[in-house]
Amino acid sequence: MKRLYKKTISMLTIIFYMLFQNAFVFASNLQNSKIAKGFENLVKDATVVLMVLAPILGGLLIGYFFLRKAAADEMDQKTWQKRINTAIYSVVGVVVSSAAINLIIGYFA
Repeated sequence: MKRLYKKTISMLTIIFYMLFQNAFVFASNLQNSKIAKGFENLVKDATVVLMVLAPILGGLLIGYFFLRKAAADEMDQKTWQKRINTAIYSVVGVVVSSAAINLIIGYFA
C-alpha cells in the first residue's frame, strides 16, 4: 500500500510539473520557412488524393469481394461478408480522416 502511495505521488508530481512548467518557444521563423510551407502543401495534396482514390479502390475491392462471396459456399460467405464490411468501414474511415486533416490544415493557412 505504501509503495502504491509513493508511485501515485511521484506520478502526480511529474504530471503537475509538466502542466505548470512554462516553456517559451519562438517559432516565427519556422512558420514562414520553405520546409513548413512545403510540408503543409504536401499534406493538403496527399489528403485530396486520398479522398479521391479511397472510394475508387474501395469500390473495386468491394465488387471483387461480392464476386467471391457469390461463388463461395455457405461457410465462406460469412468470411467474405466480413471482408466487405471491413472494406466499407475502411473507406469511410479514410475519407473522413483525410477530410478532417484537410480541414485542420486549412485553419493554419
